[in-house]
Amino acid sequence: MFERYQKLADAALAGVAPSDEDAAWILEGEDVALLPLLQAAFVAREHHFGRKVQVHVLNNIQNGLCPEDCGYCSQSRQSKAKIRQYPMKAEADILAEAAAAAEAGASRYCMVMSMRGPSIAQAEELAGIVRKVKERHPIQVCLSVGLLGDEHAKILAEAGLDRLNHNLNTSEERYGEICSTHTFQDRIDTITAAQRAGIGACSGLIVGMGESTDEIIEVAQRLRALEVPSIPVNFLIPIEGNPVLSDGSLTPEHCLRVLSLMRLVNPSAEVRIAAGREGHLRAMGPLCLYPANSLFVDGYLTTRGDDETDTYRMIRDAGFEVEGNPQWSGQEGAPHGDAAEFRLRGGDGEILKPEISRPEGRGLDR
Repeated sequence: MFERYQKLADAALAGVAPSDEDAAWILEGEDVALLPLLQAAFVAREHHFGRKVQVHVLNNIQNGLCPEDCGYCSQSRQSKAKIRQYPMKAEADILAEAAAAAEAGASRYCMVMSMRGPSIAQAEELAGIVRKVKERHPIQVCLSVGLLGDEHAKILAEAGLDRLNHNLNTSEERYGEICSTHTFQDRIDTITAAQRAGIGACSGLIVGMGESTDEIIEVAQRLRALEVPSIPVNFLIPIEGNPVLSDGSLTPEHCLRVLSLMRLVNPSAEVRIAAGREGHLRAMGPLCLYPANSLFVDGYLTTRGDDETDTYRMIRDAGFEVEGNPQWSGQEGAPHGDAAEFRLRGGDGEILKPEISRPEGRGLDR
């Protein structure tokens, strides 16, 4: 009965991806038993990462004002979502949030700007901030700033940027249905520019936009072919005012199947449960840690997630442990000093709370 799950686990340990038939079965097979599937995914997760959980903190350093028309995003030019728009934050605030992230136990600090892509001057400004964060805190730094070319990537690589986030989001065939202002190939080109410069790529997908089983499998395999070491798996949040809303497929079980597939196709990658963890997984949230080894906490982009105290409690209760960083005290709760003041001010102040069948109504849209 459990032979098929064992074969999946053994293949992942050997670095072999599931066949197309097995991948489709993982996502839609009626005879799939969820717990044995999660255990099969966990075998590879534990082999590469043990029971450690990497925590990531986002800072939305520029909000709205985006010329792109990505239909899933509340910051796009087409969205009518009620968010507060602002240009790039002051450097002091960006660095204060980096301090808060380090003191809260983050493994990585992720700065995000809503834009098509930075100019060379903006890349140099961001590089200066990256240097300061790296000098002050023993955490990795990630940027998500739209489309980049080789020159931009070189500037950021020389500053010590660890990761560049640029999600594939969906299949190449479907991409034109969610965005018309840039192409799927533009996203591939940005990822490969980062890789040529020596920056680690962070790229994943958004599930729940009407994609087929084959399309989810295609994206998982494309990320494997690109050798992406960090894969955020997002489950679409239906934010009022966005052109693209959830297709209704996002049950807790479906989300966990997708995470399991991503781990089995990319056994040594950092698989992150990103948007929709709280809202779509609900009471089954702790099970996400069996295929995934990282997650976001607290604020996201334009929506709110569980704070670090609740998230760390979930991690501990599920039998896992926060990886942390050398500046983290190992204690749950709010940071101290200037970082605490920044966190208590509420960060960005444009947080939305979409309803997604969850009492708290909290979600995320990264």
